[in-house]
Amino acid sequence: MSFELLANEEAARAWVDSTFAPTADQWTKLDRFVEMLVAENALQNLIAASTIPTIWVRHIADSAQLLSFDTREGEGLWIDLGSGPGLPGLVVAILCARPMLLVESRRRRCDFLRAVAGELDLTHVEVAEAPLERIETHLAATISARAFAPLDRLLDLSARFSTESTQWLLPKGRNAVKELALLPQPWQRMFHVEQSRTDAESQILVGTGRIAAKQRGKR
Repeated sequence: MSFELLANEEAARAWVDSTFAPTADQWTKLDRFVEMLVAENALQNLIAASTIPTIWVRHIADSAQLLSFDTREGEGLWIDLGSGPGLPGLVVAILCARPMLLVESRRRRCDFLRAVAGELDLTHVEVAEAPLERIETHLAATISARAFAPLDRLLDLSARFSTESTQWLLPKGRNAVKELALLPQPWQRMFHVEQSRTDAESQILVGTGRIAAKQRGKR
């Protein structure tokens, strides 16, 4: 690992500043999103209460780092699977203007996602309220998923959204290498492992390519 972990809130905000150079408006939106997330967490379980004191490390910078791994240079549709409270989708949407599709099956979470997108004027964000299996196929430039499903199922469900140039950004915690090793070989070769900036034990699977139906189930 060639960088220091983001150890506190000040470090997390400084990293976001140096990496993305947010405008004053973007900083205002990030701070307001944090306020709305904490307030809504008292009404429905969106994030662990224990992570609120370190919300910038655990959730904001943790989400933003996916954008730092993306190679699409601001182009094309970004699909965030199982977006939940908008992590990473809403954080990415605040930091860049790419079209963003947030896929979430739970109504109350979708209501929250729409409320945030509306208040923050994130007109490039669309919320799809349905299980992924029922979502209309969209060709994605980037696909992200934070705690959506086991890796093999995640790839199987989202294969139809991928193209030869689709970028996959998949935080997988401490089980990243183990989950990758269990994939069919054609899938394994698509990915490499990146260290998370926010947790020494967490890793991110980064890959590019199309998941073809003929690859399913083959090792």
